[in-house]
Amino acid sequence: MPGSVRARWVVGAVGLVVVAGIAIAVWPDGASAQDPEISISRSACGQGWTDPKAGAQTFTLHNTGSVTSEVDLIDPGTGVVYGEVDGLGAGTTRPLPVTLGNGKYAFRCLPEDSSAIVGPVSTVSGGAERGPGVAPVTNDDLLQPLKAYQAHVTQGLVRLVGDLGPVKDAVHRGDRAGAQAAWLTAHLTYERLGAAYDAFGASDGALNGTTAGLPGGVADPGFTGFHRLEYGLWHGEDLGALGAVVDRLDSDAHALQDSFAQSQVDGNDLGLRAHEIVENALQFELTGRTDYGSGTNLATARANLDGVQTVLDVLRPVLAPRFPQLSTVDGWMKRTETALDGARRADGSWTPVGQLSTPQRQKINGDVAELTEQLAPIAAIAEPRRVS
Repeated sequence: MPGSVRARWVVGAVGLVVVAGIAIAVWPDGASAQDPEISISRSACGQGWTDPKAGAQTFTLHNTGSVTSEVDLIDPGTGVVYGEVDGLGAGTTRPLPVTLGNGKYAFRCLPEDSSAIVGPVSTVSGGAERGPGVAPVTNDDLLQPLKAYQAHVTQGLVRLVGDLGPVKDAVHRGDRAGAQAAWLTAHLTYERLGAAYDAFGASDGALNGTTAGLPGGVADPGFTGFHRLEYGLWHGEDLGALGAVVDRLDSDAHALQDSFAQSQVDGNDLGLRAHEIVENALQFELTGRTDYGSGTNLATARANLDGVQTVLDVLRPVLAPRFPQLSTVDGWMKRTETALDGARRADGSWTPVGQLSTPQRQKINGDVAELTEQLAPIAAIAEPRRVS
């Protein structure tokens, strides 16, 4: 969010702690009047740290300049980041709570429209061994992951268009059961492309929008796409009338395939969407809010996990050296996939959310909620940053 304040990394005696991806910078218990005030401007950075000490403390960052600046606390030898405040406005002050181990530190300031400035080096001693920081991710670091993900989405859209052919054929020949089965296949193909939704623009609403905000509800002309067709297929609407709905869906999918070739997934979106996809599944799929008759929300949630896995796979070279908890995320991904797979019946159909047993519901909700938390730090770690 523009202008927000993010203090992401706190270093303690036992290592790096990333709190839910974004820890809001607030005045912590134990902050004292003796904690140093660090001045930031367009021409100077990090002045005011005269008595380096180990342990918990809160730097008061004061932007005395005329432009907004980002401020990092780094190891000046390696550039590894140990604390960060983003969007420090001109004339404002913000807290940066940290717990420092032994080592060399400096503040790096990145004023808007100016080169980076690294301030004086301070040496902390007499405390605990310093834990790991996080090497900043640059746009160059994300070039290959973005290229790989762009290719994945391009192929996914080819599959989507191909999967919609049987849906269209079944509707036009009056085969409701065949149309329902083909609808699910195509819908899950789309749901696996979650990290690209921003690049899809208005096409996402046309293809996968709901009735939210539509005054006419399911009868509103603005209600189109997969869920409009789902409503008609599972509520007994005349298949002849649904021909126009499926034709529009097919046409919109082809249009998206054509336009995406000129689009680009934003580098900020990859890490962010890994968390948001699961968060949305928790909010919309596990509550049944997007069920328009098929009862396949859990299949959608499972497809969403496939989408998250693709994001993790393309980002793994970036995350592996920066995120020690990545193996824990992998473990929770497998656990959550298994929990959702348990809702699939022997005949291949999916248990509707409302028909889950209480233990099933609790297990699935708990695992998805925990996975959401485990994925949260990835958005902060994988966000591209200026270093110069």
